[in-house]
Amino acid sequence: MKKARQALLGRSMKPVRIACINYAEPTISGRKMSTLTAALQKCYDKHFLPVWGYPVDLYVTQKPKPTDWQLVYFDDASHKNMLGRHELTHRRQPISKIFVKALGEEPISVAASHELFEMVLDPMANLWADKNRNTQYAYEVCDAVEEDSFPVNGLPMSNFVYPAWFEPFQHPRGTKFDHMGSLKAPFSMTEGGYVIKKVNGRRVIKAFGSPEKRRKFAKEDRRGHRSEFRDPRGEHHPGRRASKRRG
Repeated sequence: MKKARQALLGRSMKPVRIACINYAEPTISGRKMSTLTAALQKCYDKHFLPVWGYPVDLYVTQKPKPTDWQLVYFDDASHKNMLGRHELTHRRQPISKIFVKALGEEPISVAASHELFEMVLDPMANLWADKNRNTQYAYEVCDAVEEDSFPVNGLPMSNFVYPAWFEPFQHPRGTKFDHMGSLKAPFSMTEGGYVIKKVNGRRVIKAFGSPEKRRKFAKEDRRGHRSEFRDPRGEHHPGRRASKRRG
């Protein structure tokens, strides 16, 4: 797979190292963590990289290097190691978080691939795509199709949108807007998806693919999720300083 990456990208792009850190034991055992990480790497290299062209190397550790990005598994947003963690680590590197107990019936691999794909393409969660002069869509590549999945090494992985999804002009017949071919137009979504929109440069709203999706979303614990940082009214995790002020 590394040879395939070199053939695709040459030597011009050095892979970003992403430390995969497990704070969710025993729910995720060491063996399960290794299996999951290997499947995520294979999924990324085989399916995501050819479309988006941004190489990464995933590895399991408890001591990430200062320059590493992080993919971190927590029990939930109240975990002690959540304090002070937002969309950047304390070393100012990108981070994504998976809250295992909040997933319900959603497989961990789907949530992990979702967070991985979206962190890579918009590390700061601050990019927007213009649909028209008044409406922008968040540069999130899995939200619009987030309940669709495909298998890699026997594990389900999140569907994701293609570059054409962010392009508001007419496309040739047969253009793919997502990996599984569920969508037929830019800025569209499946019944199980949702999108974040900014209207008139100020108001941030969420639109849902179905009433059922809206109801499910309303029940989720959104603290610490990267998408919440786009919305001034989002459910941000308070962080260490805010927690001390309350005390």
